[in-house]
Amino acid sequence: MKDYLLEMSEVSKEFPGVKALDGVNLKVRKGSIHALMGENGAGKSTLMKCLFGIYHMDNGFIHFEGNEVNFTSSKHALDNGVSMVHQELNQVRSTRIMDNIWLGRFPKKGLFIDEEKMYNDTLEIFKDLDIKLDPKTKVSDLQVSECQMVEIAKAVSYNSKLIVMDEPTSSLTEKEVGHLFKIIRSIKSKGVSVIYISHKMEEIGQICDEVTIMRDGKWIATKFVKDISTDEIISLMVGRDLSNRFPPKTNVPKDVILKVDNLTAVYQPSINGVSFELKKGEILGIAGLVGAKRTDVIESIFAERQATGTITLHGKVMKFKSPKDAIKNGFALVTEERRATGIFPNQDIYFNSTIANIDRYVTFASILDETKIEKDTNWVVDSMSVKTPSNKTRIVSLSGGNQQKVIIGRWLLTEPEVLLLDEPTRGIDVGAKFDIYKLMIELAEKDKGVIMVSSEMPELLGITDRIMVMSNGRLAGIVNTKETTQEEILRLSSKYL
Repeated sequence: MKDYLLEMSEVSKEFPGVKALDGVNLKVRKGSIHALMGENGAGKSTLMKCLFGIYHMDNGFIHFEGNEVNFTSSKHALDNGVSMVHQELNQVRSTRIMDNIWLGRFPKKGLFIDEEKMYNDTLEIFKDLDIKLDPKTKVSDLQVSECQMVEIAKAVSYNSKLIVMDEPTSSLTEKEVGHLFKIIRSIKSKGVSVIYISHKMEEIGQICDEVTIMRDGKWIATKFVKDISTDEIISLMVGRDLSNRFPPKTNVPKDVILKVDNLTAVYQPSINGVSFELKKGEILGIAGLVGAKRTDVIESIFAERQATGTITLHGKVMKFKSPKDAIKNGFALVTEERRATGIFPNQDIYFNSTIANIDRYVTFASILDETKIEKDTNWVVDSMSVKTPSNKTRIVSLSGGNQQKVIIGRWLLTEPEVLLLDEPTRGIDVGAKFDIYKLMIELAEKDKGVIMVSSEMPELLGITDRIMVMSNGRLAGIVNTKETTQEEILRLSSKYL
């Protein structure tokens, strides 16, 4: 017991209609990096929320530093040396970085906040973690990857003995991941333990000491990373062999479906002079480093951002005033930040599945066709393998990966001509990723076009037909996936830096 900082024993948690945790065990050694893996809905986040005091476990015991504990709130956990960096970042975006880090515990000088101390304390943490940000910068001005770094710095600021990191690299490029790993190793060297939740197999061998695998709310195995292969981890996670991580490429690109000429954002800095073509039956990837403005490209096509240039679909020039116009003309966009711009958190799966298609459910009598809505919702749940007690379950209560499945299903219901995907498999497990890749290929087989932004190089090389590489808002080049290499893509990514 003395070797372990944390011991969770026989932890169970039940929600209406589903047993989320069923006698789960987890032991984390002092000063170690412990991976927690499992498919979406396996119970990983629920287990951590029980530890962190967000949920109250129904049964089980938690020992921390040898003492039995049962944290009743996140503040209770933080005060006792346990912090958590959530996958869905909950930041006050209208305030400064340092305000977010010290929120609720601002240093005081008499009755007033000590701005100078807050600034210097933030700088000291940033220096220790090699984070090059101005503490006075507004969070709303940061990239997603920079917001992630701020959250990690906040966790460190509590002088935590254990930090839970839930999908910390889900929105980071390889360079940013390397920086994060440097931070994690620095934290470990100070004797701090890290629970590392990730679906990225290649990361586990690089950074983790041990791995615990969960499936369907149960503990399956705990192994030293050096003693287990990636294929064994996947097999334990999904309960079946999954030797091929990508489905066969059966789509065949044909003639041009979409042409984009000189796409330039009205408000700079953003994209400048981007031109490319998308073919029927093609999956086109967009690669680039953080700050390359990959998202800006697809948001400009979708009229989410104001831009000049020409967009031509099936030979017809498109003039969108809003995303609603884009949707009416056969475009669909799955956004990167599902919590902020994807889900309707207080609504159920029924609503979230069909809202983008709502006009098609209105009858001549101006009432909604409930039967068709129910049928389409069932299609989303079944085809996307969404794990949920019922279609009336609030989407916010689902795991992040299952929320993403509902969003993708929602847009597939609109039968788009061009599907725009921004990091579609972010926070998705290997089994679900495979299902999403299959859906992309099936859509391409129907002579539709798919454009996918991704920070995962293996994904881009495994699923796309061509890859366009962005660098500092400009198109650096377009390569054939079968003929390119990671090195060529990284070289192009740095072309205009």
